[in-house]
Amino acid sequence: MKKISLYILLVCLGFSAAAQDLNARVQVLSPKIQSTNKRILQTLETAMKDFLNGRKWSADNILPQERIDCNFVLNVTSWDGSSAFSGELQVQSSRPVFNSAYTTTLLSVNDKDIDFSYTEGQTIDFTDQNFQSNLSSIMAFYAYIIVGMDYDSFSRFGGTPYFQAAQNVVTNAQTSSNKGWKAFDGTVNRYWLAENLNSKLYESLRGFMYDYHRNGLDLMSDNAGKARKAISALLPTLAQVDRQRLGSMFPLVVFTAKSNELVSIFSKADSQDRLQAMTILSEADPANGLKYQTLQKN
Repeated sequence: MKKISLYILLVCLGFSAAAQDLNARVQVLSPKIQSTNKRILQTLETAMKDFLNGRKWSADNILPQERIDCNFVLNVTSWDGSSAFSGELQVQSSRPVFNSAYTTTLLSVNDKDIDFSYTEGQTIDFTDQNFQSNLSSIMAFYAYIIVGMDYDSFSRFGGTPYFQAAQNVVTNAQTSSNKGWKAFDGTVNRYWLAENLNSKLYESLRGFMYDYHRNGLDLMSDNAGKARKAISALLPTLAQVDRQRLGSMFPLVVFTAKSNELVSIFSKADSQDRLQAMTILSEADPANGLKYQTLQKN
Protein backbone atom coordinates (compact mmCIF):
# COMPACT_ATOMS: atom_id res chain seq x y z
CA MET A 1 0.00 0.00 0.00
CA LYS A 2 2.83 2.36 0.87
CA LYS A 3 4.51 1.72 -2.47
CA ILE A 4 1.24 2.42 -4.28
CA SER A 5 0.67 5.72 -2.45
CA LEU A 6 4.25 6.80 -3.17
CA TYR A 7 3.82 5.88 -6.85
CA ILE A 8 0.61 7.93 -7.07
CA LEU A 9 2.38 10.89 -5.47
CA LEU A 10 5.30 10.74 -7.88
CA VAL A 11 2.96 10.46 -10.88
CA CYS A 12 0.99 13.49 -9.67
CA LEU A 13 4.20 15.46 -9.31
CA GLY A 14 5.24 14.55 -12.82
CA PHE A 15 2.02 15.97 -14.31
CA SER A 16 1.98 19.15 -12.21
CA ALA A 17 5.45 20.61 -12.62
CA ALA A 18 4.28 24.19 -13.19
CA ALA A 19 2.52 24.60 -9.83
CA GLN A 20 4.15 25.91 -6.68
CA ASP A 21 3.79 24.61 -3.14
CA LEU A 22 6.55 26.40 -1.24
CA ASN A 23 7.14 30.03 -0.41
CA ALA A 24 10.83 29.52 0.16
CA ARG A 25 13.18 32.32 1.14
CA VAL A 26 16.80 31.47 0.40
CA GLN A 27 19.99 33.08 1.66
CA VAL A 28 23.53 32.06 0.79
CA LEU A 29 26.01 33.49 3.29
CA SER A 30 29.80 33.31 3.07
CA PRO A 31 31.45 35.25 5.93
CA LYS A 32 34.49 32.96 5.92
CA ILE A 33 35.12 33.18 2.17
CA GLN A 34 37.83 35.72 1.33
CA SER A 35 37.30 35.92 -2.43
CA THR A 36 36.34 39.37 -3.72
CA ASN A 37 34.29 37.88 -6.58
CA LYS A 38 31.29 36.14 -5.08
CA ARG A 39 28.93 36.44 -8.03
CA ILE A 40 28.60 32.67 -8.22
CA LEU A 41 27.13 32.69 -4.70
CA GLN A 42 24.43 35.10 -5.83
CA THR A 43 23.55 32.89 -8.80
CA LEU A 44 23.55 29.87 -6.48
CA GLU A 45 21.06 31.62 -4.20
CA THR A 46 18.78 32.40 -7.14
CA ALA A 47 19.08 28.86 -8.51
CA MET A 48 18.17 27.34 -5.14
CA LYS A 49 15.18 29.64 -4.75
CA ASP A 50 13.93 28.88 -8.28
CA PHE A 51 14.37 25.15 -7.70
CA LEU A 52 12.40 25.10 -4.45
CA ASN A 53 9.63 27.45 -5.51
CA GLY A 54 9.31 26.36 -9.10
CA ARG A 55 8.56 22.67 -8.56
CA LYS A 56 5.45 20.74 -7.54
CA TRP A 57 6.13 18.94 -4.26
CA SER A 58 2.62 17.94 -3.17
CA ALA A 59 -0.18 16.05 -4.89
CA ASP A 60 -2.77 18.76 -4.16
CA ASN A 61 -3.53 22.06 -5.82
CA ILE A 62 -2.29 24.66 -3.36
CA LEU A 63 -3.49 28.24 -3.70
CA PRO A 64 -0.89 31.04 -3.66
CA GLN A 65 -1.98 32.13 -0.17
CA GLU A 66 -1.68 28.53 1.06
CA ARG A 67 1.93 28.04 0.03
CA ILE A 68 4.13 26.81 2.87
CA ASP A 69 6.47 29.41 4.31
CA CYS A 70 10.03 28.16 4.75
CA ASN A 71 13.59 29.43 5.00
CA PHE A 72 16.80 27.93 3.63
CA VAL A 73 19.99 29.58 4.90
CA LEU A 74 23.17 28.13 3.42
CA ASN A 75 26.35 29.18 5.21
CA VAL A 76 29.24 28.41 2.86
CA THR A 77 32.34 27.71 4.93
CA SER A 78 34.57 26.34 2.16
CA TRP A 79 34.84 27.03 -1.58
CA ASP A 80 37.69 26.00 -3.85
CA GLY A 81 37.15 29.06 -6.07
CA SER A 82 35.61 26.88 -8.76
CA SER A 83 32.70 24.47 -8.25
CA ALA A 84 33.26 22.68 -4.92
CA PHE A 85 31.34 24.01 -1.92
CA SER A 86 30.76 22.88 1.65
CA GLY A 87 29.05 24.36 4.68
CA GLU A 88 25.91 24.18 6.80
CA LEU A 89 22.25 24.50 5.88
CA GLN A 90 19.58 25.80 8.22
CA VAL A 91 16.05 24.81 7.23
CA GLN A 92 12.97 26.21 8.93
CA SER A 93 9.27 26.00 8.11
CA SER A 94 6.12 27.30 9.73
CA ARG A 95 2.37 27.34 9.37
CA PRO A 96 -0.32 29.80 10.49
CA VAL A 97 -2.46 29.20 13.56
CA PHE A 98 -6.21 29.46 12.96
CA ASN A 99 -7.91 32.79 13.68
CA SER A 100 -4.71 34.53 14.69
CA ALA A 101 -1.71 36.39 13.30
CA TYR A 102 0.61 33.87 14.98
CA THR A 103 2.71 31.41 12.99
CA THR A 104 4.12 28.30 14.60
CA THR A 105 7.41 26.62 13.70
CA LEU A 106 7.06 23.07 12.37
CA LEU A 107 10.64 22.32 11.36
CA SER A 108 13.97 23.74 12.45
CA VAL A 109 17.07 21.82 11.37
CA ASN A 110 20.75 22.70 11.10
CA ASP A 111 22.33 20.28 8.63
CA LYS A 112 26.12 20.35 9.03
CA ASP A 113 26.88 17.78 6.32
CA ILE A 114 26.59 19.96 3.23
CA ASP A 115 28.98 19.50 0.32
CA PHE A 116 28.16 19.82 -3.36
CA SER A 117 29.32 20.94 -6.78
CA TYR A 118 27.81 23.91 -8.59
CA THR A 119 28.97 26.00 -11.54
CA GLU A 120 27.60 29.42 -12.41
CA GLY A 121 24.55 29.18 -14.65
CA GLN A 122 24.15 25.47 -14.03
CA THR A 123 20.65 23.99 -14.18
CA ILE A 124 19.84 22.14 -10.97
CA ASP A 125 18.31 18.85 -12.08
CA PHE A 126 16.31 16.44 -9.93
CA THR A 127 14.36 13.27 -10.52
CA ASP A 128 12.70 10.89 -8.07
CA GLN A 129 14.09 7.98 -10.09
CA ASN A 130 17.79 8.29 -9.28
CA PHE A 131 20.51 10.44 -7.73
CA GLN A 132 21.39 13.45 -9.91
CA SER A 133 23.40 15.72 -7.61
CA ASN A 134 23.88 16.27 -3.91
CA LEU A 135 22.58 19.84 -4.02
CA SER A 136 19.28 18.94 -5.69
CA SER A 137 18.81 15.85 -3.51
CA ILE A 138 19.33 17.82 -0.30
CA MET A 139 16.83 20.49 -1.34
CA ALA A 140 14.28 17.93 -2.56
CA PHE A 141 14.67 15.97 0.66
CA TYR A 142 13.88 18.97 2.83
CA ALA A 143 11.10 20.11 0.52
CA TYR A 144 9.34 16.77 1.03
CA ILE A 145 9.97 16.91 4.79
CA ILE A 146 8.54 20.44 4.94
CA VAL A 147 5.41 19.43 3.04
CA GLY A 148 5.03 16.28 5.14
CA MET A 149 5.32 18.16 8.43
CA ASP A 150 2.74 20.66 7.22
CA TYR A 151 0.28 17.96 6.17
CA ASP A 152 0.81 16.05 9.43
CA SER A 153 -0.18 19.18 11.38
CA PHE A 154 -3.53 19.49 9.56
CA SER A 155 -4.46 15.81 9.08
CA ARG A 156 -3.46 12.82 11.20
CA PHE A 157 -0.63 11.07 9.33
CA GLY A 158 -1.40 13.23 6.29
CA GLY A 159 2.33 13.66 5.67
CA THR A 160 3.00 9.95 5.10
CA PRO A 161 3.37 10.02 1.26
CA TYR A 162 5.79 12.96 1.52
CA PHE A 163 7.91 11.28 4.18
CA GLN A 164 7.99 8.24 1.90
CA ALA A 165 9.13 10.49 -0.94
CA ALA A 166 11.90 11.86 1.32
CA GLN A 167 12.88 8.27 2.13
CA ASN A 168 13.06 7.58 -1.60
CA VAL A 169 15.52 10.48 -1.97
CA VAL A 170 17.64 8.93 0.79
CA THR A 171 17.54 5.52 -0.89
CA ASN A 172 18.68 6.97 -4.22
CA ALA A 173 21.48 8.88 -2.48
CA GLN A 174 23.04 5.65 -1.17
CA THR A 175 25.01 5.57 -4.43
CA SER A 176 26.73 8.86 -3.58
CA SER A 177 29.80 9.42 -1.44
CA ASN A 178 28.38 12.57 0.17
CA LYS A 179 27.80 12.69 3.92
CA GLY A 180 24.44 12.75 5.66
CA TRP A 181 22.68 10.05 3.67
CA LYS A 182 23.84 6.90 5.42
CA ALA A 183 23.13 5.27 8.77
CA PHE A 184 26.80 5.28 9.77
CA ASP A 185 27.25 9.02 9.10
CA GLY A 186 26.03 9.72 12.66
CA THR A 187 22.73 9.79 14.52
CA VAL A 188 21.67 13.30 13.49
CA ASN A 189 21.37 13.41 9.73
CA ARG A 190 19.00 13.06 6.78
CA TYR A 191 19.07 9.27 6.88
CA TRP A 192 17.80 9.10 10.43
CA LEU A 193 15.25 11.88 10.02
CA ALA A 194 13.62 9.97 7.14
CA GLU A 195 13.94 6.68 9.02
CA ASN A 196 12.25 8.09 12.13
CA LEU A 197 9.42 9.74 10.22
CA ASN A 198 8.63 6.49 8.41
CA SER A 199 8.97 4.27 11.49
CA LYS A 200 5.99 2.96 13.46
CA LEU A 201 8.00 3.71 16.61
CA TYR A 202 7.30 7.41 16.07
CA GLU A 203 3.67 7.27 15.00
CA SER A 204 2.67 8.44 18.49
CA LEU A 205 4.92 11.49 18.12
CA ARG A 206 3.44 12.26 14.72
CA GLY A 207 0.00 11.90 16.30
CA PHE A 208 1.09 14.31 19.03
CA MET A 209 2.06 16.89 16.41
CA TYR A 210 -1.39 16.64 14.83
CA ASP A 211 -3.29 16.91 18.13
CA TYR A 212 -0.99 19.65 19.41
CA HIS A 213 -1.76 21.85 16.41
CA ARG A 214 -5.38 21.01 15.52
CA ASN A 215 -6.77 20.40 19.02
CA GLY A 216 -4.45 22.78 20.83
CA LEU A 217 -2.90 25.75 19.05
CA ASP A 218 -5.69 26.13 16.49
CA LEU A 219 -8.22 26.47 19.32
CA MET A 220 -6.26 29.00 21.37
CA SER A 221 -8.10 32.01 19.99
CA ASP A 222 -11.48 30.49 20.87
CA ASN A 223 -10.67 29.19 24.36
CA ALA A 224 -7.06 29.45 25.51
CA GLY A 225 -7.66 27.62 28.78
CA LYS A 226 -9.34 24.65 27.13
CA ALA A 227 -6.68 24.47 24.42
CA ARG A 228 -3.91 24.57 27.04
CA LYS A 229 -5.57 21.73 28.96
CA ALA A 230 -5.73 19.71 25.75
CA ILE A 231 -2.01 20.21 25.15
CA SER A 232 -1.25 19.36 28.79
CA ALA A 233 -3.05 16.03 28.36
CA LEU A 234 -0.80 15.22 25.38
CA LEU A 235 2.53 15.76 27.14
CA PRO A 236 2.95 12.22 28.59
CA THR A 237 3.28 11.00 24.98
CA LEU A 238 6.55 12.93 24.69
CA ALA A 239 8.14 11.15 27.66
CA GLN A 240 7.10 7.74 26.33
CA VAL A 241 8.58 8.41 22.89
CA ASP A 242 11.90 9.57 24.33
CA ARG A 243 12.35 6.33 26.30
CA GLN A 244 12.29 4.29 23.09
CA ARG A 245 15.39 5.81 21.52
CA LEU A 246 17.13 8.47 23.57
CA GLY A 247 18.46 11.30 21.42
CA SER A 248 16.79 10.23 18.17
CA MET A 249 16.47 12.63 15.25
CA PHE A 250 12.70 13.20 15.04
CA PRO A 251 12.22 13.97 18.77
CA LEU A 252 15.19 16.34 18.51
CA VAL A 253 13.51 18.12 15.59
CA VAL A 254 10.24 18.41 17.51
CA PHE A 255 11.84 19.86 20.64
CA THR A 256 14.02 22.25 18.64
CA ALA A 257 10.90 23.62 16.99
CA LYS A 258 8.60 23.57 20.00
CA SER A 259 10.54 24.06 23.26
CA ASN A 260 10.21 27.86 23.42
CA GLU A 261 6.57 27.69 22.34
CA LEU A 262 5.74 25.11 25.01
CA VAL A 263 7.30 27.29 27.70
CA SER A 264 5.26 30.25 26.48
CA ILE A 265 2.03 28.23 26.49
CA PHE A 266 2.46 26.85 30.00
CA SER A 267 3.81 30.04 31.50
CA LYS A 268 0.15 31.17 31.53
CA ALA A 269 -1.18 27.93 33.06
CA ASP A 270 -2.14 27.37 36.70
CA SER A 271 0.61 26.19 39.06
CA GLN A 272 -0.36 22.50 38.91
CA ASP A 273 -0.27 22.36 35.11
CA ARG A 274 2.95 24.39 34.99
CA LEU A 275 4.76 22.03 37.36
CA GLN A 276 3.43 18.96 35.57
CA ALA A 277 4.57 20.38 32.22
CA MET A 278 8.00 21.24 33.63
CA THR A 279 8.47 17.71 35.00
CA ILE A 280 7.41 15.90 31.83
CA LEU A 281 9.24 18.21 29.43
CA SER A 282 12.46 18.17 31.47
CA GLU A 283 12.40 14.37 31.47
CA ALA A 284 11.60 14.07 27.76
CA ASP A 285 13.93 16.87 26.63
CA PRO A 286 16.79 17.26 29.12
CA ALA A 287 18.81 19.33 26.63
CA ASN A 288 16.34 22.19 27.15
CA GLY A 289 15.86 21.56 30.85
CA LEU A 290 16.87 25.08 31.88
CA LYS A 291 14.11 26.52 29.70
CA TYR A 292 11.49 24.33 31.32
CA GLN A 293 12.67 25.14 34.83
CA THR A 294 11.51 28.72 34.31
CA LEU A 295 7.95 27.38 34.56
CA GLN A 296 8.59 26.77 38.25
CA LYS A 297 9.28 30.46 38.84
CA ASN A 298 6.03 31.87 37.46
